Amino acid sequence: MKFIVQWNGLPTAQQSAVERFMKTGGALPPDGITMLGRWHSIGELSGCAIIESNSTAPMAAWMLQWGDIFTFTISPAVTDEELGQALGAFLAQK
Repeated sequence: MKFIVQWNGLPTAQQSAVERFMKTGGALPPDGITMLGRWHSIGELSGCAIIESNSTAPMAAWMLQWGDIFTFTISPAVTDEELGQALGAFLAQK
């Protein structure tokens, strides 16, 4: 399943975030997560990633690695095709 991961950091965390990112290269996610892409906002401590995982356990572990610097929102994501199928099934029930 795909998920949209969004993060936000407080301005007071900027130095810690920069140091950790430079040291770890952004710390790739643990086993069980495939990162499809990651984007960062310019001039802010925020960004988003699209990931795939069959379990929430590795997502929780990954968020804990950065939880002292960022807050996270994780939402299930569907493609246009998947949404179209769901909408078609919904409309067929009416």
